[in-house]
Amino acid sequence: MMGVLNHLSTLLLLSLLPPALSHVVDKFSDVPRCQKFFLEGTTPNLPGILVGGKVQDQNRYKPICQLFNNIYRFATLYDTTNRIPVFSAYTFTGNTSGRPSQSWMIEPQLEDINNQRDMKVDNKAVTHNFQAADADYDKNKMKMDRGHLFPCSHVPDDETMRSTFTLTNAVPQDSSFNRGRWCKMECNVRKYIVENCKNNNKIEAYVVTGAVPNITNKLNNRVNIPDIMWTAYCCKNNLGQWVAGAHWGENKKINTIQPVKRKYPGQTSNTGMHDMLNKSGDDGGGVQVIPDQTSNSLVGLYDKLNKRYGDGVQLFPDQCPKGDIPRALLLKVGGDEQDHCEYDDCVCSSVGVKGYYLPVVFVSVLVMMM
Repeated sequence: MMGVLNHLSTLLLLSLLPPALSHVVDKFSDVPRCQKFFLEGTTPNLPGILVGGKVQDQNRYKPICQLFNNIYRFATLYDTTNRIPVFSAYTFTGNTSGRPSQSWMIEPQLEDINNQRDMKVDNKAVTHNFQAADADYDKNKMKMDRGHLFPCSHVPDDETMRSTFTLTNAVPQDSSFNRGRWCKMECNVRKYIVENCKNNNKIEAYVVTGAVPNITNKLNNRVNIPDIMWTAYCCKNNLGQWVAGAHWGENKKINTIQPVKRKYPGQTSNTGMHDMLNKSGDDGGGVQVIPDQTSNSLVGLYDKLNKRYGDGVQLFPDQCPKGDIPRALLLKVGGDEQDHCEYDDCVCSSVGVKGYYLPVVFVSVLVMMM
């Protein structure tokens, strides 16, 4: 009898616990283990979409606590009308290498598939109503990749890497943009965080990456092709200072050398850099100099997003600094070596300065802890 009572008591206690196994939720705060992907549990503020942690249109925008093999890996706010994520948020705690043998997955709860909470491999024969399908990308003639928001090069282990291969974490991304300067930016952000974002000798940074939808442009007449990709990070650096940075770029093929708006001592011109890198490269040319808009401060990104969403955009709490500081005060990203992207392997490999991959110029900001 006592055993039966204990069993009933356990069931009662479990029924009173918060929905820790929820996946598609009303609010990210519904799942405490999902809040850890946001600095101080504070979700981004995007007017008309997500304000004060509350989704403004719950029929359209779905918070997803990304669950893979019964562990929460990251968080995504998904737009079921455009069939792309608004953003994915994750905590960077280190990185691994290699690329898993992982098929692309979908979120079953968006389609109410047997109320399955975990990700599932997509059936390419099926078209989904509220999310992109693998079939949308297959054999598309627009040269669009399945572009990760939470990149597989930013993960601490193999299981988390596999979890990033969900189409709720991907947008149609121009292949030259995804495999080129955006990939290079991801590698350099990774290198910066690994070397500078250490608290008590532990790597930790909060990252939010998103996409601004296009008005009319669609893949397979279903999936919105975003105009702009953006990412932002915030952490305490090795000196106990808060540091933040933001990067963005237009999601399109770049086949011309764009002018650099800012020059720093020792930085060559675009033409000179282009010639130098082409001469040192092995491919006989074709080097692209990374445009300046892929690297800016939080305030620059906020201004950009405010024009799309309305005033009031904020991605992190106030301790994450928003403005520029003199370049001389910025922490270094390595020595003479820079990272380039091995797109097929989800890894970043170091090459010397004579290589033909140009690093993103960081414009980060920091404040002293009082």
